[in-house]
Amino acid sequence: MPDTYPAEAAARDDLVRIGRLLHTRDLVDGSAGNLSARLGPDRILCTPSGLAKGFLEPDDLIIIDLEGRLVAGKPGRKPTSELAMHLEAFKRRPDVGGVVHAHPITAVALSIAGVSLAECVIPEAIVFLGLVPTTPYATPSSDENRRAISEVIVSHDALVLQYHGSLTVGRDALEAYFRLETLEHTAKIIALSKLLGGGPPLPPEQVTKLLATRDSLGLGRPNDAEEFCVACGVCHPLGRHAERRAPAPARRAWDDAAATDEERLVRAIAERVRLELGHLP
Repeated sequence: MPDTYPAEAAARDDLVRIGRLLHTRDLVDGSAGNLSARLGPDRILCTPSGLAKGFLEPDDLIIIDLEGRLVAGKPGRKPTSELAMHLEAFKRRPDVGGVVHAHPITAVALSIAGVSLAECVIPEAIVFLGLVPTTPYATPSSDENRRAISEVIVSHDALVLQYHGSLTVGRDALEAYFRLETLEHTAKIIALSKLLGGGPPLPPEQVTKLLATRDSLGLGRPNDAEEFCVACGVCHPLGRHAERRAPAPARRAWDDAAATDEERLVRAIAERVRLELGHLP
């Protein structure tokens, strides 16, 4: 657990500010999405059920315990069932001080199309997010959704929830929000590059340097070495030129769509774009 916790008033201001950013940047719609911040070992400040995140006031937020029981809040305010994901993240990750659940348009669209974000193509994403897994579809606002993220959140700071949204965590709510921005920015670049015909990933030796930077910033997560070996070919230390191991044929931990399906989709999209461009005057 953290040595210190944020003052409640400051944490309320941060969640309200983040809610407005989510709304203005099309990262949520209506009353969708949820925000939370750890106030103490058994106290979580969070957004209540049914309120639009872009129009919150500090006293709209509620306080719950780690079992989801209401501790404090205005009359009529109650926890949303989607907080189960947040509570699971807090329980599984003592280092997490903030959680953001949003519905970023491009990231969700790619998950529906079967395009993975677990690729080594954007340097900043490698450093600040690591590989971003896509969890199998689970019914929103259900215990199934909590179970879908339970194991994977231990080793990742950003997840795509297939057909649904995203979950990002951080040392505080602002860091979790910034990771959401990086996630959606990365998704937009990957989507556009696929439409333009795609391109090669970063070479393993360059990814190795980025991972060294990631570790030096204290951002490395368990399973980084194994996952970057499978996804990006980074299977030996920088400077060693031993033959790289071939990735094991077992299913990837992040449950993304098969590469062959993705390649067929990308070729079909690229061909459609070329045909449309060819018909322009």
